[in-house]
Amino acid sequence: MLNKIVLDLETQKEFAEVGGRSKNRLLKVSVVGIYSYTEDKYQCFTEKELPNLSDLLAGVDQIIGFNNRQFDHEVLQPYMNFSLADIPTLDILEEVEKILGHRIGLDVIATATLGYGKINTGLGGIRLWKTGQIEELKKYCLNDVKLTREIYEYGQKYKKLLYRDFFETREIPVKFPEPLPRVNILKQTSLF
Repeated sequence: MLNKIVLDLETQKEFAEVGGRSKNRLLKVSVVGIYSYTEDKYQCFTEKELPNLSDLLAGVDQIIGFNNRQFDHEVLQPYMNFSLADIPTLDILEEVEKILGHRIGLDVIATATLGYGKINTGLGGIRLWKTGQIEELKKYCLNDVKLTREIYEYGQKYKKLLYRDFFETREIPVKFPEPLPRVNILKQTSLF
């Protein structure tokens, strides 16, 4: 079985606090939620626990997420001791955008595909962080991980996702690529 991880994160700051969307690296991680297929387990990491996440991510075959290349990876990269770009990544939003020609939210796809959606928003997650409601923040983050996982599995099984466009439910044909197994990038050694 491939070592795949579904990942989502929440931030400490909002775009207005760091000078806009081009400065994702400055948003700082509040929590990162993952689902590990090999362990069949959900986990949540606080900012202080990110070295443990770094070790775990170094050995994965694929990271699966929603808008993870342009957002999650950029926010998380300053905490990693290797480049996240070296890990095969499936960004479900990128796959959807290739087909539709535009972006749609996780909640839009989840609600139509799964029949339920998000329990909060990104800004709501930041408020939870700022008010010290860390357990509620973890619950919110892991719910987004669960939604992403179930959307991924639905797409794998049925080769489509659903979304509501005004009053009509529409299909998005998808074919999510499987990665090749890889070597833990922290354990690689030089031949020279």
